[in-house]
Amino acid sequence: MQTRPCRVEIRTRALEENFRFLASLVAPQAELLAIVKADAYGHSLAHCAPAAVRGGARWLGVTSVEEGVAARALCPSVNILVIAGVFPGQAAALIEHRLTPVVWDAWHIDELEAAARAAGLDPGALPVHLEIDTGMSRQGTSPETLPAILARLLPASPLRLEGVMTHLFAADEADGRVTAAQLGRLDETLSRISSAGLFGEWLNVGNSAALVAGQTGAIADLAARHGMKTMLRPGLALYGLVPEFDPDFESTLESTQPEPLTAARAHLQPVLRWTTEVVSLRSVAPGTVVGYNGTFVASEPMQLALIAAGYGDGLTRSHGNRLSLLVRGERAPLVGRVSMDQAVLDVTGIPGVKPGDEVVILGTQGMGRQGPEMQDLGTQAGPAAAITAFDHARAAGTIPWEIFTRIAPRVPRIAV
Repeated sequence: MQTRPCRVEIRTRALEENFRFLASLVAPQAELLAIVKADAYGHSLAHCAPAAVRGGARWLGVTSVEEGVAARALCPSVNILVIAGVFPGQAAALIEHRLTPVVWDAWHIDELEAAARAAGLDPGALPVHLEIDTGMSRQGTSPETLPAILARLLPASPLRLEGVMTHLFAADEADGRVTAAQLGRLDETLSRISSAGLFGEWLNVGNSAALVAGQTGAIADLAARHGMKTMLRPGLALYGLVPEFDPDFESTLESTQPEPLTAARAHLQPVLRWTTEVVSLRSVAPGTVVGYNGTFVASEPMQLALIAAGYGDGLTRSHGNRLSLLVRGERAPLVGRVSMDQAVLDVTGIPGVKPGDEVVILGTQGMGRQGPEMQDLGTQAGPAAAITAFDHARAAGTIPWEIFTRIAPRVPRIAV
């Protein structure tokens, strides 16, 4: 059956190439764990996890055991890290599907040890990564609770400390002092871990911002001091977006031009393209109200296009009167409030718009990709126009991560 014309295209080849490129930026100092949590940031785990593996990923990062089970069915041979840990009753499934949990609380260890012993696992058979809270106060073991956790990971336990991790919560801000302080706390904690007679193979630190800002060296140096291998966890960059930095930090970066950032801005390719179509057109007179509650009133004769996408699809309701989409290679403002299943564009200044014309909600339109995105563009054929996740985020007062993950499951993801 032909479906409603609202879909997301996923360029799996772009994701493969992005992973290879990011891996080249950190080689040979570090290995990458590809973040595919939250349905691969809304891009589709089914399409993106195998693409990351084809690109060379040996590690995938998911939020939960249920995401890990889905990823394991797609990718039988890779390591899969469950970043948000286990919840009660999940440890048996984690063991069955060969997932690696992050731990930081004693009850995590209780759950995992009980399931491991029930499964007959030998001592040290279940690898875990210990998360350290170095200042974010979200998840992670604190200095006060660390001794009790380490005491549970001794050789008799079925659990084995395979890695130590933390989250750099300000890698995109200020002048790096927060990150330096976090790495200092982590250094102290790693010394405490080794003093307890424990050794983690991997030091698992650093997101996309840390990677492209050139912080891999500092993380790798810390890992080397403790005899560990380095792992970074790119998320947003894997999907083709370079993180934006704090303005003060951005000016510092511009003056120093770290090579990874310059290269990333030149080479990363967006993976996702979200499109719909013009459903119908109407001409309206001055004074015509458009949409719920009359938030837009035509000030002149206008040509309006109805499109098959709304907030039920993930197009933010507040984007009405704040964001433009692409029609025939030109920006067309959203006018009036976005409805659940539909929205309205002002196409007054765009000649030749007709029902069935492609509308790009997020991505490029024009001739700038691997071939023409549209037919009958006439004089509009030229460099591709683009609406980015940053455009959406600025209009909604949020961040690109949220824009991607808001795209509803009812919008089909199509690999192209």
